[in-house]
Amino acid sequence: MEANVAYVSSDIGRLYRKRFAAAAKRFGVTGPQWRALATINRTPGTTQQALASWLEVEAITVARMIDRLSKLDLVERRDDPADRRRWRLYLTPKADELMIGMASCASAVIDESVAGLSAAEQQQLLALLERVRANLTDDVPTEAEPTDG
Repeated sequence: MEANVAYVSSDIGRLYRKRFAAAAKRFGVTGPQWRALATINRTPGTTQQALASWLEVEAITVARMIDRLSKLDLVERRDDPADRRRWRLYLTPKADELMIGMASCASAVIDESVAGLSAAEQQQLLALLERVRANLTDDVPTEAEPTDG
């Protein structure tokens, strides 16, 4: 297969997920649970539906994951004051402590991944990736709309 930006970036994402999943074991969580905790940490009060969308999994998968994380006393569900059918998700103090260790571990994985790149090259790489992400964040064309490519 010929290398292209989509393939390489997808493969990099896969390799990051693999590294984070291996690192997560020492914290007693799975890679997907780590991603869920990190997402809730970034957006406290998110809903299970929003989390499922972010993680690109079914809502029932997130519900089961949150059940497990709740039993580990890492996540708590709180009533949504605007909609009694919906839960808001928050990290517990125990999870806050865990996130400190996981953040340090994440930094080590990221540092390893950019080893050999100067600080300027790392900034350039990040800026270029941000531009690619911005290009893809625009509305996705429907099948009826012609695309270039």
